[in-house]
Amino acid sequence: MDTIESIDIIKSSGQKMKFSLDKLRNSLKHSGANHEVVEDIVSKVNDELFEGITTNEIYNRAYALLKKHKTVFASKYKLKKAIYELGPTGFPFERFIAEILKYSGYGVKVGVILNGDCVTHEIDVVAEKNDTVTIIECKFHNEEGRNCNVKIPLYIHSRYNDVKAHWVTNKNNRPLNIGWVVTNTRFTQDAIDYGKCADLYLLSWDFPKDDGLKDRIDRLGLYPITVSSLLSNREKQFLLSRNVVLCRQLIKDKFYLDHLGFSNTRKTKILDEISQLCNNH
Repeated sequence: MDTIESIDIIKSSGQKMKFSLDKLRNSLKHSGANHEVVEDIVSKVNDELFEGITTNEIYNRAYALLKKHKTVFASKYKLKKAIYELGPTGFPFERFIAEILKYSGYGVKVGVILNGDCVTHEIDVVAEKNDTVTIIECKFHNEEGRNCNVKIPLYIHSRYNDVKAHWVTNKNNRPLNIGWVVTNTRFTQDAIDYGKCADLYLLSWDFPKDDGLKDRIDRLGLYPITVSSLLSNREKQFLLSRNVVLCRQLIKDKFYLDHLGFSNTRKTKILDEISQLCNNH
């Protein structure tokens, strides 16, 4: 296959980067598609490349080709975009993070008011496990290309310290774990350096390495409802408004599909796609 890897493509942030066939190939493999399907799509996308094409255009083409082969492949491939679709507000993202923690053995509460030494704070997620309490702040971006700079962990660290100063005065409180900062995008290097220095746990799309958000979702099969390639945006918003943020929840609460007036055929197709997503991980 003749490649044109020397061409510049435009990232969502507006930056230029060299196109990488390997990057495209790996993201397609990650969807669960077999070697033959992956190579067929890589070849077709490669033939359509041109100088200055956006990463979004490449993604849309690959996604459409994957969907023709199998909707469950397309759903896994769109995971990153699906998390942006949890917006426009950060609340469904907070619920999503809480659900991931719940499946990892934590007891969780969302939107908890805690007293600080100076002021009160609304904490996005409070999680309990092994007799310790973790307070988690979520930073959601609904646009690609926006990373979390050092101001975010700086601000969250000061809130954590205020809560901790008050927390330790109550001897009945369980020990407080280090604070967490979770984002659906990426942290800048400065933010990561500050997090390490200040003893904050940072979790982003691909950080820590091999244990980022993407890895945890795949490992646990905890896909957001927005990955579905069969549900419309209106239907996804209906489910999110009823706190159905995970595909697994929809399998358990199938009656929501009846509320949407689905035919039995469509209902079966959607549940089949979602079951495959939850089980094939």
